[in-house]
Amino acid sequence: PVICAQNGVEGERLALRRFRRVYGCCVYLPASFVEPGRVVAGGAPLTGMLHLGRYPSGTDDTVLAIAADWEKAKLAAPVVADVMRWKYAKLLSNLANAIEAVTGVLDSPEAFALFGRAKAEGRAVLAAAGIEAVGGEEQDAARGGKIRFDPFDGSGRSGGSSWQSLSRGTGTIEADYLNGEIVLLGRLHGIPTPVNGVLQSTADAFARERRAPGSMTPAELTALADAAS
Repeated sequence: PVICAQNGVEGERLALRRFRRVYGCCVYLPASFVEPGRVVAGGAPLTGMLHLGRYPSGTDDTVLAIAADWEKAKLAAPVVADVMRWKYAKLLSNLANAIEAVTGVLDSPEAFALFGRAKAEGRAVLAAAGIEAVGGEEQDAARGGKIRFDPFDGSGRSGGSSWQSLSRGTGTIEADYLNGEIVLLGRLHGIPTPVNGVLQSTADAFARERRAPGSMTPAELTALADAAS
């Protein structure tokens, strides 16, 4: 069995070409890469919540056994028959990752407004494709009060996964499978996705050129999106 725990929704499809038993895993776990071999996971009282299920749908004894093992390690591991609904919901929230990586902020009015535009495009293409994502109330009910960011050493969290990729200068970033997924679905179903296209291409350029995270302002990124729209 292969479990796909990456952000995005493409891994499961790729794995199914090679492996008969593929499982999706929606990862909700605040963590920071510090150095090779050291990751700080600051979630409390649970380290994280990992929704699990067979791909494309269903459950089986294998995934139930895996979930039981994970729950011994301060992880919630709900087994669901519709795990991709959870992964598509996380995809929508992760459309903000490129904004945070490029500008270094998400809580400014301009950054938040840009995220709203990206998310609106995402919802439109999912609707056109007939893809359902878990709603906010269902997510809050599942996760509420179970995980807060409270690192044992008192350290703050520097940034999300895309921000960390730029910070480490890896030369790659996940935008092609986050904002790029929305762009792909938009092209397949005739829905314009200019904001996500700009977020994808800008994040890719930052990674390729090894530019530092936060070296573009929200206003500059918004101007690029406005020009594309």
